[in-house]
Amino acid sequence: MSNVRKAKHGWVLTLIFSLISIAYIMPIVIVLMNSFKRKIFISNRPFALPDAKSFVKIENYINGIQKTDFFRAFGYTLFITVGSVFVIVLCTSMCAWYISRVKNKWTTGIYYLFAFSMIVPFQMVMFTLSKIADILHLGNPVGIIIVYLGFGAGLAVFMFCGFVRSIPLEIEESAMIDGCTERKALWKIIMPMATPGVITVTIFNFMGIWNEYFIALIFANGNDKIRTLSMGLQNMITSMTYTGNWAGLFASIMIVFLPTFILYLFLSEKIVAGVTGGGVKG
Repeated sequence: MSNVRKAKHGWVLTLIFSLISIAYIMPIVIVLMNSFKRKIFISNRPFALPDAKSFVKIENYINGIQKTDFFRAFGYTLFITVGSVFVIVLCTSMCAWYISRVKNKWTTGIYYLFAFSMIVPFQMVMFTLSKIADILHLGNPVGIIIVYLGFGAGLAVFMFCGFVRSIPLEIEESAMIDGCTERKALWKIIMPMATPGVITVTIFNFMGIWNEYFIALIFANGNDKIRTLSMGLQNMITSMTYTGNWAGLFASIMIVFLPTFILYLFLSEKIVAGVTGGGVKG
């Protein structure tokens, strides 16, 4: 007898979800196709595949790199994204461990404060944060990392708490009996066991910060030297009113989209394991 588990849903649901998936993927496919076309063919035949007349190889991508000041913008974006993710994971993992292991009214209040921060819209605190950023001179790459820590801490602490609570306390107690300190128990035992959570928090924050535009724009204080990829892409969208350069815009979109797509492609299983693992009570 076969051990293969049969799916409970029928072909109708399979068809419906397949059509929904295609609907989500089609805009990306259309942008990809048009990123290899001449500008005139994008307007006339936006849904046609590139042919001998319309195909321009990587000319649009070279144009997009030049228009977005790609290499400088890529450097700033990479530094801000990697730095923000590192600081978020480092600070929130320690905070979540303390909240989960120390049970009192203060840690409970801190936990709910982090949870509440996830539902506060950015527009509500935008003016206050911009003023604080001006006072503290946070209009630089390091300052923007601190700002992203504030915005990413809520979800990260919430997720890390779920992972820490799923790890039995007896494991730490056994390690401490053998002479392990609390700090070593956190880094040598808890964090390796919470690796799916670390990967999940890392990917979620990486994708969010890499594609984020509004916060970087506000806290850069109009400094043209600090320009992320999303800011450069927005400038191209604005200039579309005058240039009509859809080809370069589509190529730039694909350039910005590619790193997060590759990251998700290789670590998608880890994301699923991380999201489901944090809800398992040990």
